[in-house]
Amino acid sequence: MTDPTTTETADETTAAMILGAAVWEDGPSPTLRRRTLQGAALWHMGEVSHLVPCGGLGRHPPSEGEAMRRLLVEAGVPDHAIHPETASRDTLENIRLALPILARLGTDRVVVVTDAPHLPRALLVARRHGLKARGSAPQGGARRAAQLRLALREIPAYAAYLWRLRSLTRR
Repeated sequence: MTDPTTTETADETTAAMILGAAVWEDGPSPTLRRRTLQGAALWHMGEVSHLVPCGGLGRHPPSEGEAMRRLLVEAGVPDHAIHPETASRDTLENIRLALPILARLGTDRVVVVTDAPHLPRALLVARRHGLKARGSAPQGGARRAAQLRLALREIPAYAAYLWRLRSLTRR
């Protein structure tokens, strides 16, 4: 059976898992907006048939997943293609808590959407959770200083996640 909005067949379903970023007092942060629009673009190009925006409630409502759902609808993605995860607090939880959603969709094929410096760690986590994952990062729009800070943060974060994932698989 083929979904009329995509060229994928039921056994080839791919979902975009959009990783969260902050919701500010006045709305979605630029990072959250960039990632969300990247996910919307993947849907419009037919590369994915479902979108799983991930992220719980931070300092300001709504949850990151809900804020992304609203942005996706504004970008022309139909609500039936959007499946928010709204409880996670970090990359590991984004992916772990999205797994039941992906199972309901019948897929383990994902495109992880996040900023380029964050992609290696996010893909590590996704693959360690058994997902067939590839990445997609928005191009441009981010300030260089912010991207540099993110890249520098990713070096120790990647090492820490290797340790955390190793500990989780020993249980």
